[in-house]
Amino acid sequence: VPVCNGLTDEFHPTQMLADMLTIEEKFGTLKNIRFTYMGDARNNMGNSLMVLCAKMGLHFTACAPKELFPAEELVEECRKIAAETGATIRLTEDVNEGTKDADVLYTDIWVSMGEPDEVWESRINLLKPYQINAAAMANAQPTAIFMHCLPAYRGIDVTDEVMESEQSVVWDQGENRMHSIKGILAAVAR
Repeated sequence: VPVCNGLTDEFHPTQMLADMLTIEEKFGTLKNIRFTYMGDARNNMGNSLMVLCAKMGLHFTACAPKELFPAEELVEECRKIAAETGATIRLTEDVNEGTKDADVLYTDIWVSMGEPDEVWESRINLLKPYQINAAAMANAQPTAIFMHCLPAYRGIDVTDEVMESEQSVVWDQGENRMHSIKGILAAVAR
């Protein structure tokens, strides 16, 4: 019986298919896209996006506080992969540097399911500078898109202004998730 990894604490591979499909739909390619993930970069989304960007040739930036950077072993593994695909892997705490000229700005909720309630306040305070807002979008490319795997906490990880903007592709991303997961199920059901 096939077993598909829909989501774990470390990785979220099914989301990656929908995300890459959405980026390719919007830009016509994945090569040389400047992709910035903001927030808790050591969670399943940060890890998965870094791996996939390395494999697919996107230039990945994790923009986060240093204590929320991905594990160094995974970063090194991704840098080795990136050397073969032409991708780059960069980690920064500087929001202006991390968002500068990005094609994609991506975030996720800052506190994951199953984490204790007492984590919320400290995590939100730590990550406030990494909220995707109008200033972050303005620092990116004029054609930049905003992505989020949902659910989003509006006013915390992303502002309403960005979530509802023309640059937001979260609803296309959600639709693509439905179709890509159906494709996985069709492929393994044979």
